[in-house]
Order: sequence, then structure tokens, then C-alpha cells
Amino acid sequence: MIYLDNSATTRVLDSAAEAAAHCMREAFFNPASAYAPAAAVEKQVEAARARLAACLHADSSELLYTSGGTESNNTAIFGTLRAMRGRKRIITSGVEHPSVYEVFRTLENAPDTEVVYLGVDGEGRIRLDELSAALTEDTALVSLMQVNNETGAINDLSGAQALIKKRAPHAYFHVDGVQGFGKLPFGPVPCDLYSISGHKLHAPKGVGALYVKRAVRFQGGLIGGGQERNLRSGTTNTPGILGLDASLTAYTLNQEQWRRHMYDCKERLAKNLLSIPDSGINGPAPAMGAPHILNVSFPGVRGEVLLHALAQKEIYVSTGSACSAHKRGKNRVLAAMGVMGPRQEGALRFSLCPFNTLEEMDIAAQAVAEQVAFLRRYQRR
Repeated sequence: MIYLDNSATTRVLDSAAEAAAHCMREAFFNPASAYAPAAAVEKQVEAARARLAACLHADSSELLYTSGGTESNNTAIFGTLRAMRGRKRIITSGVEHPSVYEVFRTLENAPDTEVVYLGVDGEGRIRLDELSAALTEDTALVSLMQVNNETGAINDLSGAQALIKKRAPHAYFHVDGVQGFGKLPFGPVPCDLYSISGHKLHAPKGVGALYVKRAVRFQGGLIGGGQERNLRSGTTNTPGILGLDASLTAYTLNQEQWRRHMYDCKERLAKNLLSIPDSGINGPAPAMGAPHILNVSFPGVRGEVLLHALAQKEIYVSTGSACSAHKRGKNRVLAAMGVMGPRQEGALRFSLCPFNTLEEMDIAAQAVAEQVAFLRRYQRR
């Protein structure tokens, strides 16, 4: 099997699975309970929180654990807007993940709320000139992704933050970091809120985090038992948190080596795929995007058909976001970049992890070339 759909989800690291399993079998206590074994588990959770915060150069009190990227994104948006009064202008882009984009679509019907969608350039990056023009004194929130989940385009967050501070100093800046965290170097992120998802980092599904800068007026998400400083109620997911912590430890130790290896694999795959006639990259050049995402079009072939042909050979890729995999119609992200017609219909996303190999890139590309040649002949009949 060659798995090239790591932007959808990743295989859990052995160390992460073992940490989660130990927590489920041995350290299974609810950290909200009052006796000593529960307190010991709570101490482990807080130590994990501190290590995660350190990756962002943040304080542990600024991090909430969630169920994953979707909850983190939803909570960031709704939690800030609920704390605001009066007319609000909120800004996002047309290429965001559905867990941001669909929230903004819903907010189009909210009273005293104006929603603005930014465009992108031909490589899928946010247009800072459009952001500058869209920012006004009554702008309340800007939400943009760090790395596009379909093309690997990296947005200029520092440039965006500088514009927001200059033109809308009272606005909050939320960043969807689901595809960026761990894949780009750790360090402070220029924003007020930042979303993380564990299963994109070889941690278990069902765990994530949200960074909320201390100065942000924020009303949180789920209401109930008062966990996470009363900002996200619900029984603490200790197996997920400690699994994420184990995965984060591996990333902290190996991040630069893993990033270089993914770039090597991505560039090898791109070179191989571009040798196929009429193929083309959608998004930035391989070295200019994130290390793990490559989107390539094969006009004359339907991406869905090619995906299933490759799956029969146990080579797994995607046609775009897993959250939109069962929705028919045009690809919103590629359309925003100006990728239309046969080029859009023939697009595939290849997403890598640190454990893919150069040999896999050669095998996968050869299989793609064979299937594209066959399917093009078939479709011309």
C-alpha cells in the first residue's frame, strides 16, 4: 500500500497509540475527580498542555483542548463573535476549509453582520491587497488558513497581521493552522487564535487544540461542567491528549529532518508527474508551498475515475478535501484560483507524511502515468 492522503488523516504513531492505550487501560481516571490517581492524570494533562504551548511560544493558560480542527475553528469564530456587540464586519476567503467557510456562510444571515470573502492569486494565496481594501474600522474578525489543505499554498500571516493592526486594530485574527502546525517550523504564530488538529499529526482522531491569546475577549464553546477554564466543557479526553503529546514529542525531535524529507519526496513526485503529457501543478511550485501537499491536474481524465483506478492498486490519493469528498460539483478552491474545465475535473491531491519514501514516489507516479494514458485512450473512443 502507498498512502498519499495524509491531509485527510494520518496513521497514528506507535508511541501515540501506546500513550492513549495506557491511559485507557491504566490511567483511566477522570482528571476532574478529587482523589490522588485522578490528580496524577490531571498533572499529566497540564504537562502536555505546557509542551504544546511551548511550540507556539505561548502560555499554557492560552490553550484549550478540543475534539479537533472543526471544533477549534467553530469555537474560535463563535466564541469571539458572541463576546462582541454592535455591527460587525467579518472577513475570510473563498478557499477556506468547510469548517470555516460554512460557518461564515451561516453568519451571512446573522443580524448586524457583514461577511466579506477575499479572493486568491493563481497559486492559491490570499491577496493582501484585497485584505487591505476590505479592512474597516468596524471589522471584528478575520479568519484565514495558514496552509491551504488542497494546494499547499502558504499564506503570508505576518503581512496579514500587519494590515489588520494598521487598518482594523480592534479586530481579532484567527488562523486555521490544521495543515500548518508541525509541517511548518514551530514558533510564535502572528494571530490571536490558532486551531490545531491531532489526527493530521499522527495522533489519534478526536483531539485538537485552540490557542486563544490572553487579551482576546472570548466566550468559549461548549457549556456544562466547566472544564478548560469554563471555556470548553466536557469530560477531558485524556487518551487523545496524551496521544497528541506523544506525537508532538516525535515532531519536536524530528521536525526539520521530516520537513526536508517530505520536500524531497514532494519534489521527486512532482518531477515524475510533470513528465506526463499535459499535466500541470495547481498551486505554488513544490519548494514554495507546504512540504506535504501537491495538487496536479491531468486534463482528459476525470479525477474521480483516476482515484479509483489507483485505489485498485492500493495507491490512495484524493480529489480534494475529505470533508467535501462526497459532494458533487465544481471544486470551490480550484475555481477561486481560476482552475476550471478539464483541468479542474482532472485534479488530484497527493499529500505526504514523514514516512513516505522516494521509492513510493516513483512507483505512484508510474502508476498514475499508466492509468492516465489508458483512461485518455478510453475517453476518446
